[in-house]
Amino acid sequence: MASDDRWLERLRLELAWFTGRAMLHSRGAGVILRFAHVRPRRRGFQPLRANEITPQFLDRAIRALKRWRYDFLGMDEVCRRAVTLPEKRRFVALTFDGAPKDLINFAYPLLTRHAVPFTIYVPTAFPDGVGEAWWLGLEQVIARESRISLMMGDREQRFTVTDNAEKQALFSYLESWLRSLPPADLSAAIADLCTRYRIDLATLSREASMDWEDLAQLAADPLVTIGSATVNYPVLANMKDAAALREMTMGKAVAEAAFRREIRHFAFPFGDRSSFRRSHVVMAEEAGFASAVSTIPGIVDAEGRTNLRALPRISWDGRVRSLRMMRVLASGVAFAPVKPTGSVMGQT
Repeated sequence: MASDDRWLERLRLELAWFTGRAMLHSRGAGVILRFAHVRPRRRGFQPLRANEITPQFLDRAIRALKRWRYDFLGMDEVCRRAVTLPEKRRFVALTFDGAPKDLINFAYPLLTRHAVPFTIYVPTAFPDGVGEAWWLGLEQVIARESRISLMMGDREQRFTVTDNAEKQALFSYLESWLRSLPPADLSAAIADLCTRYRIDLATLSREASMDWEDLAQLAADPLVTIGSATVNYPVLANMKDAAALREMTMGKAVAEAAFRREIRHFAFPFGDRSSFRRSHVVMAEEAGFASAVSTIPGIVDAEGRTNLRALPRISWDGRVRSLRMMRVLASGVAFAPVKPTGSVMGQT
């Protein structure tokens, strides 16, 4: 069903391209694009393939956006454009979630060569070397094993997976279950699973993440905006309000101490509709962030119509390599018009 949905969505976007809607009409002031990993194509079981693009695709995308005469903005300027009168040219903001090592190895040289600004949202436990990239542990277990058992609640569950389709289905099922757990329960569940199958999750997480030296190199570049993504990258909706606010404020404080600058921008971990609530949008303002981004798709409008602490982003699907699709999505014609919003505190 998910595959059918992707095909229908792609058909809809192709029709928007061939009918000329993307070139003749546009909505909003601009868009925020969201990427996770930029690295050479890999082989084998890749349940998170949608979160990866190649350096070659990033290069093509930037060149295309320049041809289409988009203004490349950092998040400070996005916030300004979102509250002022519309400008003639549309904007695009490039954002990267987490602090993956491949960002500095593969994406940063390209971004530097193109001289375009971008924003990275850092969960501070990961450069500290204590973050848990539980999704990577889950991926490795399923990739290696054909028979898998783990504790789910108070019962041990067993699964047999013999091909990539079955492995993908199991990954999706277990990822969804793990994301539904409170942080302490999630940590215990993934620790149990990794211990059973001899996966060193701590080493795996450290090797996949940038350290503070890498981030200091990025922070020294005036084209780079450093944002916060909490400390441990938890699903905020699974936490009590006090704990969620602490994650947000502590992530900001640690990053400000590390970089010796104000951290003005925030990304909700995972960022979909089930991962944060309206109360967390209010918390972002209380914590002192000028903006907070989600992964809910949409456009950014001008004149204050878009809530700065619930900004939409287009998460690019790495399985799609069509620049036509990017042009249609960036034009905004695929999304409903933005409904005007008031201040965060005044909304219900």
